[in-house]
Amino acid sequence: MKIITIVGARPQFIKAAAVSREIAKHDDVEELIVHTGQHFDANMSDIFFDEMEIPKPNYNLDINGLNHGAMTGQMMEKIEEVLLKEKPDWVLVYGDTNSTIAGALAARKLHIKVAHVEAGLRSFNMQMPEEINRILTDRISNILFCPTDAAIENLNKEGYENIDIRIIKSGDVMQDAAMFYSQKSRPPAMDLPKEFVLATIHRAENTDDINRLESIFAAFSEISKTMPVILPLHPRTKKIISTSNIDIDTDRVKIIDPIGYLEMVHLLKNCKLVMTDSGGLQKEAFFFEKPCITLRDETEWVELVENGFNTIVGADLNKIIGAFEAQSYNHNFDINLYGRGTASRRIIEELKH
Repeated sequence: MKIITIVGARPQFIKAAAVSREIAKHDDVEELIVHTGQHFDANMSDIFFDEMEIPKPNYNLDINGLNHGAMTGQMMEKIEEVLLKEKPDWVLVYGDTNSTIAGALAARKLHIKVAHVEAGLRSFNMQMPEEINRILTDRISNILFCPTDAAIENLNKEGYENIDIRIIKSGDVMQDAAMFYSQKSRPPAMDLPKEFVLATIHRAENTDDINRLESIFAAFSEISKTMPVILPLHPRTKKIISTSNIDIDTDRVKIIDPIGYLEMVHLLKNCKLVMTDSGGLQKEAFFFEKPCITLRDETEWVELVENGFNTIVGADLNKIIGAFEAQSYNHNFDINLYGRGTASRRIIEELKH
């Protein structure tokens, strides 16, 4: 069996690493990795393949820095060329990026089967490009690997029981990766305070709205008076900040360049709290038993909110500070929400059969 894996963004590298390790156990399965180039910064791309000990991509399409339509269109064109040449049995796509929908569309138009890992998630916000990507990818896939019961419930509400698509509760491959790489983590090249908040900010809904961005950074500055904030800054966010007049207390808000996954795991293991607009980091906070404040108006990881591990605050200055000061979180992380590290094995077993 031949599998083409499509990746292009940081969370996809992490998920693909977990599944690739499982594929390597099967002599009768061949995997080829196609990197679209969507994340082109070396610290956000190349380093992941090196430190996570997975094969370098067989194809690097180098498509980045474009608007959604141009990026997705060029990805489809280049992925199609690879698929025509390699003739895989399956195309494996992850999550909700432009790389995801481009890979799924290119494959299905060539009548190649598509497996969507992390299927069924919904934020119910159609202003998010990720929501559009995940909905369309679900609909045209042959098999949907859902990480949670909530994801399956979403699909049932949308009538998927009437569609010829297999739905499998696999668990979450990001937990597989977190468990494996936890012992391999290493500190970034900086002096870490005894207690700190780990923050990230990159989603367009925040970075493209100067009012939201100013409010979030004002909250970071205020919170940093109580506890230092470490902020690995996405290149896109850094560029926006450099051309604006956002006031940042850089003495207490420690802005650093993007870091590798093993360094991020170290920060997750040692931080007091996570503040993020990233979907993946919300789950990683849970994996490493840290409470999370989510800087979005909604989340697709509803089980984290329902069980008290995650608080949604949007970009509201007072809500962000209030959530930090309240510290009213569930600290019992024994609940099994994501499968306890068996998702990759389940996915490969299903694809082989």
